This record gives sequence, C-alpha cells and structure tokens, in this order.
Amino acid sequence: MNNKFVLSYSGGKDCMLALYRKIQEGCIPVALLTTVKKSACETWTHGLNYDLLEQVSKSLEIPVIYAECDVSEYEIKFEEKLKVAKEMGATSVVYGDIDIELHKQWGVDRAINTGLNYEFPLWQENREKLVHEAIDNGFKAIIKKVNLDYMSEDFLGKTLTKELVEKIKSTGSDPCGENGEYHTFVVDGPIFNYRIEVKQDDFKPESSYRFSIK
Repeated sequence: MNNKFVLSYSGGKDCMLALYRKIQEGCIPVALLTTVKKSACETWTHGLNYDLLEQVSKSLEIPVIYAECDVSEYEIKFEEKLKVAKEMGATSVVYGDIDIELHKQWGVDRAINTGLNYEFPLWQENREKLVHEAIDNGFKAIIKKVNLDYMSEDFLGKTLTKELVEKIKSTGSDPCGENGEYHTFVVDGPIFNYRIEVKQDDFKPESSYRFSIK
C-alpha cells in the first residue's frame, strides 16, 4: 500500500500537527503544497515569504511545491500543483482543517478533481485540546498575524504556551484561532532538524484579513 501524501501547508500549527500525526503513523510526505500571492510573493493568509518557506523545507527535509496565483485562479493552480505531487508519488492530500465544513468540502473537491484521496487527521476534535497537543509535543508556534477585530498587537511574536492560550481565550477569541483571530508560524518541533530564525518585521497586525476563494 502506498502511504505517500502531500500536505496542504499554511505554515501554522494545525497543518503541522496533521503532518506530525501522519509521520507518526509511518506515512511519508512527498511535498508541502502552499499557495503564494502573485503580487506580494508571500503565502495567502499567513503571509510567509519564500525565504521562510525554504528554511522550513530544509529543516523538515521536505520539498515545497509553490502554487502562485491570484484569487480568481486559486482553485485551478492548487489542483495543477496537486497533480505535480501525484507525479511525485502522493496518493492522498492531507489537510489540517478541524471543523469548518466549508473548508473541508473545498479540500475534498480539490482532491477528487485530481484523483487523490483526502485525509483530515484533526477533523472534529476539540480545538483547545489540539492546541495543547501541539504544545505538549514540542512545537514552537509563533503568532504571525492577528486580526485586530479580535486581538491586540501585543500577541504578535509570542510563542504559544498554555498560559498564552488562556490569555487568548480571555479576549473572547477561540483558543485555536479557528475563526480567524490569529495565525501562527511553526518554527521548531520534533520533526524539525533545526529552528527557523525569524525577524521582528516578519510579524504584522491586520484590521481584517478575511477573504473568500471562489
């Protein structure tokens, strides 16, 4: 049985925990697939530049497949790159989604359209327990972006700890940030060979980063 997969990679804690679980099962990641804005040369939502992505790739020893796109061609480009992963031996695509049905269906549709199986290792598990699991396993997830509609700039650049999760909850935000309150970038953990170094200007607030992909 072929147990190779491609990870839909955002840089954050959830997809990294999904990756870790699959590796623990004995499955083999052939690539990280990430979408990059054509205009800004950074990933959608999490705002990671090529340098950070390449550092992650080297530390994990997993190649990155880049899908450069604008909103109008997001789905097409994602599927094109899934086909590349398929040529590399992947039989499934793994996502870090937890419980938002619309997001799950989007991932399912992309997989079906490219003839891949799909897996959601974290699906419908308790959000806060998943954050704690990532922390307990030694993943270092730094808050990369905050939505100022929910949280203040004071959270930027901080590494997730159980104490910080409690502070996040005290703002009324979801502990996992599943409603878009914050985004993380994982810089170290049990599957990293070395820690990714980040600069302070890698972190930024935004009044809102909601957008729709059609």
